[in-house]
Amino acid sequence: MRNLKCVSRLVATCLDELPLTGTAWDSDTDSLLCTYGPTEELAVIELRRFEGVGSEISESGLPLKDSSVLLASWDAPCPLPDLKCDHILSFQYFPDNRSACLVLEGGDLVVVREEPQLGEEQIEIVGSVDAGLTAAAWSPDGELLTITTRANTLLYMTRTFDNVNDISFNSDDLKISKHVSVGWGKSETQFKGKRAHALRDPTMPEKVDAGVLSELDSGKTTISWRGDGAYVAMNSIESGTRRVIRVYSRDGVLDSVSEPVDGLDSALSWRPAGNIIAGIQRLENRIDVVFFERNGLRHGQFTLRINKEDVKMFTSKIELQWNADSTVLAVCFLDSVQLWTMGNYHYYLKGEVMLQSGLVGGPDIRWHPEKPLHFTINSGDILQRLEYIFDICRGPIYPPHDTGSIAVIDGQTVKFSPLRLANVPPPMALHELEVSANSLDVAFNQDGTKLVVLHHSSLSIYGINYDAKPIPAPVLHRSVELTSSSSKIHNQQVCVLEDELIYVLQSHSEGQNILEISPGATEAKTIYTIPLTDRISRICPDNSFKRAFCLKQQANGSVTNWMDIKLAGQPISEASMLAQNPETPWVELVENPGHTYAFGLSANGALYYRGTPIVKGVTSFLATSSHLIFTTSQHLVKFVHLSKTESPQGESSLEQDLEIPPDAPETDERCRSIERGARLVTVMPSSFALVFQMPRGNLETIYPRALVLPGIRESIIAKDYRKAFLACRNHRVDMNLLYDYAPEQFLFHTVLFVNQLKKVEHIDLFLSHLKEEDVSQTLYKETLPSRRHDPNGIVKQSNGESKLSPPSTKLETPKSKVNTICDAIIEVLKTRLNTNLQNVITAHVCKSPPDYDSGLLLVKKLGTESTALATKAIEHICFLVDVNRLYDNALGLYDLELALLVAQQSQKDPKEYMPFLQNLEAQPLLRRKFSIDDHLGRHTKALEHLHSLDVFNEFSAYVEKHTLYSFGLSLLRYQQEKFNKIMQQYADHLYTNSKFKEAGIAYESLSLYQKATDSYRQSLDWSACLTTASLISLPETALTNLATTLAATLAESHDYLSAAEIHLTHLHDIPAAARLYCKATHFSHAARLLSLHDPTLLPQILDPGLTSALASTIDMLAEMKSQLHAQVPRIHELRIKKATDPLAFFEGTALAGEGPDNNIPDNISLASTNATSAMNPTLMTRYTGHATNSTLHTNTTRRSSKSRRREERKRARGKKGSVYEEEYLVSSVRRLVERVNGVLEEVERLVEGLVRRAMWERARNLEGLVTEVCGLCGWAVGEVWPEEEVGIGEKGGVERGEGMGMGIENPRPAGADGVVWDSLEEMRGPGKAPVVGTFKKFDLL
Repeated sequence: MRNLKCVSRLVATCLDELPLTGTAWDSDTDSLLCTYGPTEELAVIELRRFEGVGSEISESGLPLKDSSVLLASWDAPCPLPDLKCDHILSFQYFPDNRSACLVLEGGDLVVVREEPQLGEEQIEIVGSVDAGLTAAAWSPDGELLTITTRANTLLYMTRTFDNVNDISFNSDDLKISKHVSVGWGKSETQFKGKRAHALRDPTMPEKVDAGVLSELDSGKTTISWRGDGAYVAMNSIESGTRRVIRVYSRDGVLDSVSEPVDGLDSALSWRPAGNIIAGIQRLENRIDVVFFERNGLRHGQFTLRINKEDVKMFTSKIELQWNADSTVLAVCFLDSVQLWTMGNYHYYLKGEVMLQSGLVGGPDIRWHPEKPLHFTINSGDILQRLEYIFDICRGPIYPPHDTGSIAVIDGQTVKFSPLRLANVPPPMALHELEVSANSLDVAFNQDGTKLVVLHHSSLSIYGINYDAKPIPAPVLHRSVELTSSSSKIHNQQVCVLEDELIYVLQSHSEGQNILEISPGATEAKTIYTIPLTDRISRICPDNSFKRAFCLKQQANGSVTNWMDIKLAGQPISEASMLAQNPETPWVELVENPGHTYAFGLSANGALYYRGTPIVKGVTSFLATSSHLIFTTSQHLVKFVHLSKTESPQGESSLEQDLEIPPDAPETDERCRSIERGARLVTVMPSSFALVFQMPRGNLETIYPRALVLPGIRESIIAKDYRKAFLACRNHRVDMNLLYDYAPEQFLFHTVLFVNQLKKVEHIDLFLSHLKEEDVSQTLYKETLPSRRHDPNGIVKQSNGESKLSPPSTKLETPKSKVNTICDAIIEVLKTRLNTNLQNVITAHVCKSPPDYDSGLLLVKKLGTESTALATKAIEHICFLVDVNRLYDNALGLYDLELALLVAQQSQKDPKEYMPFLQNLEAQPLLRRKFSIDDHLGRHTKALEHLHSLDVFNEFSAYVEKHTLYSFGLSLLRYQQEKFNKIMQQYADHLYTNSKFKEAGIAYESLSLYQKATDSYRQSLDWSACLTTASLISLPETALTNLATTLAATLAESHDYLSAAEIHLTHLHDIPAAARLYCKATHFSHAARLLSLHDPTLLPQILDPGLTSALASTIDMLAEMKSQLHAQVPRIHELRIKKATDPLAFFEGTALAGEGPDNNIPDNISLASTNATSAMNPTLMTRYTGHATNSTLHTNTTRRSSKSRRREERKRARGKKGSVYEEEYLVSSVRRLVERVNGVLEEVERLVEGLVRRAMWERARNLEGLVTEVCGLCGWAVGEVWPEEEVGIGEKGGVERGEGMGMGIENPRPAGADGVVWDSLEEMRGPGKAPVVGTFKKFDLL
């Protein structure tokens, strides 16, 4: 879809006595070196350097010879008597050592040094071949020179001109290749029926070429290298009978020979990409460019488009040259140079440069080695330096004229396709417009109804009618002559404004002209002449087609200014300059109200805005009135809003004008991934379409969210809900956006919304997609800065007015969003049941939770009014809802007729539901309601109905059956006798279920003290137990036995304080109570009790109690110390292993050089098969591999509940070396710290008791030990829970999101994998660190 557009043409005329015979590029300085001579009259060669062709031109248009630098000049007599004068076969410049090498036909190899070193000559003949030379070519890296001699030999020479290969040609070379053609899509390989296919071998062509020479064959030998320098091709005549293309390797080994081709010419050019070799085949009535593979076989061709009368006149000599990046093939004739490109296996004639006719030697083209579309043409006395760019001729891209019109140049054919109306893939087109001459440039007008085609000497204006269906071919309206067809004047570009005002850019030897063609005019007038000191590289209209601009540069490209063409005749003021950019061949101008955007793309991929680079790595771009769209080398397409926002000071900045989105296609609608190498063709904002062309040439149309969502938002703001709804439906956008973007507006205009949607199915579709999520804040966040940051919800329009935009806050209402919308639509449609009954039913069903009862009641109401509407309603609601569930809801309304109506819509057998319904109908109303609620499992309602029926026995049994004691008691709260019976049932139920304390309370409330005593005794509530026991008048012995039993049981459960209280209060056993106080570490209570009753027992009871408590405490603290010393270093070791070798940590595999696998022989493979890997994924692949996640989850056997329980047991054990060990150790340290905090108070009481009994040394040792343990706990907390906790993601590579290879969180897997997942999640952040308590030291110690 791309055309070649000429952006620079510089011409120099040579009238010296020595003709221009050769050119070479100096890629370091971008200058040109030229050779002059020799001639038959003057056997002298001059070597000159021109810094810029055309940059130094006299007033007469002739180059000043003094402007060039003469590098060298020497005599060059021809050593061969049969040559009138010598000729330059190869001219190569080497920038690294600033030297030039000339290979002459006479056999001399001459090196010219610009800066000769000491001992070197400036001009040196480094070698000579006595027999003479026929062709020469340097390898692309400049390290190898290949030469063919008149003695039919091929020489390989190094950069120092050492001969490394001397190869002779002979007829035996033709036997090296045994060609077997497979047809390559020719007609003889196509299927033509069974008989025709059986008659002949499709691999054998109908006609076998013999390699007959053409009458116009010049006998010349040509050499061409492949782009990587690995192979070289040589085209020569073998034995005077046929032409042969030999392919040699870099080492001089013959690789292949071409198959015989009749009429093969001397032209040869190997495509730098390396896939094909181009040559010329002359046939009777045409000339083809034919292609060969490296193996010598043919590989396609295309026909040159030349007139039959010009075949012999201007095509007697044809040369071929590929450019540096293999995109353009130059075909050189005597009078012109054609530029051909290929797309989708079709060759397009994209450009043509006319030369002076009557040249004998033909032109010489030299491509720039680094700039792909930069070349020079030497035609003897005229030297042209041209630069082209690839550009797409697209029609207007602004609504309502955004038809996606594209014009593609193909010689005398212009391929026209409006992609919005007819998306025709190239190389085909909707219409192929035949024009009078080869096209140079094309342009559309403002509405795309005019197509202007620029030729060498004229332009043609065609009209396009988009209203007719189908669209007819464009019709020629008129033609305008510009200049005479001459090589001195070259038409470059054309642009059209809205009033059909046409501007044409011309170049010539004295500068450039801008021509203006008024509407209806048949002649053009020159309105602006640009001298040679400046040059215009582009002319283009702005987005409104009201103004035309030109990109003006100095000849050296140093300053760039945008100029208004209409002001070109006046002195240029600074006010007319839009921007100053570096050289940017691709430009877009957008004039929005109050602001002008000027964008330019440089050849190195830098996108500029007002002279400032904003993005690098850009491959293509275009601009609409609302977006800047560009593709990047990272295979992304990005959208930048063109919204002018002013700063508080009234000045704008780059950040305010343009907000470049990040490379986040997963989260940002302004960024989207595209196919590798895709480039923008056009955009159609009206249909939200964006068209790309892939590298192979095919087109792809996408509808990016960045275009769709702004269009939907604009439609919502404009209250065009139908357009917004259709866009959501067509482009699969969540329809909640219709409400979420402007909720207040939606509720205020619900009637408008319903009226615009009209169709019942459209309203149903909207209702069925409702959900509580606010998609305007989640899925489709606003990206337009002016709306995103405006707190008042007011959007400024282009005319300065304001209107309401979506508010930033939503309605403060207790109702859910879904219910609010459904209620609003029901309110609107309740008077339109005849047409929108289906929508009302859908709105009831779509509520959250679904309001099935309201829908069924509506059906019941309609049944009394219209049977047809009721039937329609019941059919629709049964379609939306599971009919079994709906049947239950109908029963819940206690309407048997409605239930029967629903049941008839189901697949149930009437034998199933008819007896049930008939039984219900025979029952009284309350009994029927009870039966229905009991059937539906609504037990509380059923119990209410039993209470109303006053059937207590059945009520009691129902309460017990369904455990409805609390609800039953609430129903009987005013009927004390029945209440007590249910309460006793409840107490028995609690006792049976081991809820002894609650059962005791219930029994005590019913004055059932014996049962209450038993319940309290079981719950160890000794106080309540002894209280109720005293109320039943137990004997003193029985009460004492009960107290003794309770005390023993409490002591066994380590509730020493309660046991001591029983011994003290009820059993009056002072020594036993004191001993229990000592076990509870309440030594002060024990001392007080003994001192009151028998002080002599203090040494006998208190001292042994202190000693026993001290021993157990010391053992406990010592165990804690050893546990910390063992577990904390192990945690540190595991974390280091996890960070350095996560695979070994998660899989438990042996490290390199360790473990039992070290002795496995080398010839044994330990790699698992694909099946094994799929069925048994590793822990690393299980949680870091997203692509195979679903497959692993499908195939894994760990999903069963049995394996999950087994994995949970492994996790609980935390076996050493397993993946759960770290989690187990961390939990163990946490529990230990909490345990230390729990015993600090007991230790403090123990130290106090030891001091009071004068056990100073023991107290001091215990205090030191507990202080040491507290310090160790503080150290352990710092090691296990550092201040900035780093999860597994950074240590082990399994962090959620980034570590797992995804931009979103992974779902938790099922089965045993879920257990591992929980463990890893626990270790990602081991929780808040425990706080180590403070031990209060005793001051006396």
